[in-house]
Amino acid sequence: MNRFDYRDYRSSRRSARVAMLAAGGLIGAVALAGCSAGQLAQTAMQQSAVDGNQAVINNVALRNVRILALQTGDFLRPGATVDLVLVAVNQSPDITDKLVGITTNIGKVTVTGDPTLPASGVLFFGAQNGQSKNSDHAVEKAHSVKATIALSKPITNGPNYDFTFTFEMAGSVSVAVPISAPEGPRHNEPPGPA
Repeated sequence: MNRFDYRDYRSSRRSARVAMLAAGGLIGAVALAGCSAGQLAQTAMQQSAVDGNQAVINNVALRNVRILALQTGDFLRPGATVDLVLVAVNQSPDITDKLVGITTNIGKVTVTGDPTLPASGVLFFGAQNGQSKNSDHAVEKAHSVKATIALSKPITNGPNYDFTFTFEMAGSVSVAVPISAPEGPRHNEPPGPA
């Protein structure tokens, strides 16, 4: 008489289940690891939260480029004067550069001050939002200039306006520039002392 031992059968079924679960777990781990292979993280291409745009031309980087203006109506009208603010950074360790002009089709841009950009230096255009008046002293090779735009066309918040920056050594670059309102007291903060 041939007897079938159920205990051996149960034990072998349990071993088979454990092996199948282990194999399934291993396949799942490999599949999950493979899903992200060759992918960029979602945050890899995110930009810092600044109001303006940026551009790079050879060794000169333009950062946080924007028109600083408080718009109270539908448009800022021709004849108004607004400020252009940005930071220019000379990424060359040994070549001094100089801004030779800024042009736009919305008006005439006037730069007041010495627009020389020293090697490894920084050039501040206008008063930056949240920037202390003494912050340029913290940067060893920092200078400040003022850039104003006498508007010949109406402009409004929303669209960007084309500007071309020309440097002696680096050349020219075009930047689409937005309008940014001047920073005032936050709604939940009391106004500063008068």
